[in-house]
Amino acid sequence: MEGKDIKRAAQMIRDAQCAMAFTGAGISLESGIPTFRGGKDGLWSKHDPEDIEISHFTANPAKSWRTIKECFYVFMQKNDIRPNKAHQVLARMEADGLIKGIVTQNIDCLHQAAGSRDVIEFHGTTGSATCTKCGRRVPASELDMAAEVPLCPECGGVMKPDFVFFGEAIPTEAYERSMSLAERADVCVVVGTTGAVMPAAMVPIIVKRHGGKVIEVNPQPSELTRYADIFIRTGAVEAFAELEKEIWGDKA
Repeated sequence: MEGKDIKRAAQMIRDAQCAMAFTGAGISLESGIPTFRGGKDGLWSKHDPEDIEISHFTANPAKSWRTIKECFYVFMQKNDIRPNKAHQVLARMEADGLIKGIVTQNIDCLHQAAGSRDVIEFHGTTGSATCTKCGRRVPASELDMAAEVPLCPECGGVMKPDFVFFGEAIPTEAYERSMSLAERADVCVVVGTTGAVMPAAMVPIIVKRHGGKVIEVNPQPSELTRYADIFIRTGAVEAFAELEKEIWGDKA
């Protein structure tokens, strides 16, 4: 990471009329959440990805829920997962009007926990669940996690977490809002994503195609690096700590 890149990025964000952020698993990795495909430490090295395939869930919700609870709910509580500096600085940028919103591929709700308000969850969320029978939606905090399969308090149907399972389409509202923001944005700050998952990875590409600038923060080059006007080669926490100092100075 070079200081001149931080200075250029900070100035680009300050000068933007409509800046946005696009985040992936790398930002949450620094809060202690493993990525799905991260080799021996990835979730799929320890769990069967079939358990969050929609047809498998429908046929065997008990097996799916065992994996879901362990990966996404018990893990978060047991390890006291919290937003990190990068989440916090992005929330501060939004509060100060420097970015208009965040499109995230993550389902962990850490952006909201940090204080971000306009978060478009491209792949859904673990923060709520919907009844597969009557369609009632409830906060995840109201689910009976002691039960083998959490059931709807209204009709007794099987509850399904509101993240996108394998075999499901991207939620229409999230897709349309993400693409609309990307078309309007003149700066996109890409944080912690490989850029390999489509159609999510189209977000910064669309910003670029509409004449916008792309700032990428990643420890290693990604599929999106070739679109980056500024590439800050470091982790999200380190980069955003430096961006905070550059943008707010003594008030950081």
